[in-house]
Amino acid sequence: MPLLVAAALPPGSLRAIDQPRLTVDDRLVLRPWRADDAAFVRAAFECPAIQRWHVRRMDTDEEACAWVAGWRTRWQGETDASWAIVGRHDDQPVGQVGLRTVELAQASAQLSYWVAPAGRGAGVAVRAVRAVVRWSFDVVGLNRLYLQHSTANAASCRVAGKAGFGVEGTLRAATLHADGWHDMHQHARLRAD
Repeated sequence: MPLLVAAALPPGSLRAIDQPRLTVDDRLVLRPWRADDAAFVRAAFECPAIQRWHVRRMDTDEEACAWVAGWRTRWQGETDASWAIVGRHDDQPVGQVGLRTVELAQASAQLSYWVAPAGRGAGVAVRAVRAVVRWSFDVVGLNRLYLQHSTANAASCRVAGKAGFGVEGTLRAATLHADGWHDMHQHARLRAD
């Protein structure tokens, strides 16, 4: 059955290019994940704060390696993209920023981010999010980015606000975490904002 509207972005818009390295500022860069980042990822997922807001954990080095390797496949499948947030001078990861549930036909994606304990409190997540937003709107041509976080996650809400993502509403009991059902704030930003 034919669609009434053409896809906003054609299939192949992501996989036609290599996942880029994005400059954040004079201190941070976003780069694709590498196999040697697996130890950092496993350590990050052992952080109680990261575990609190996620629905999965990593128990083995093999799981961390699979998590890292899976991003290349997701990029090629044009479903998700993730970058390591790294120091510009030492190339060591301090966190993650990425796009989930990429919908090229609708030119939208869901944003995600986390920062390991050593990188917190310095605006790392906000600066990384802004870099992904610029690239998503200016290079890829996405129209809408959105994110969701537990209403109990005040830090994530601050990041969203500082990055220009307005609150659209609250999704009641929308996500099951280890401690029960959480209401979720939904934030969004449009290319036109």
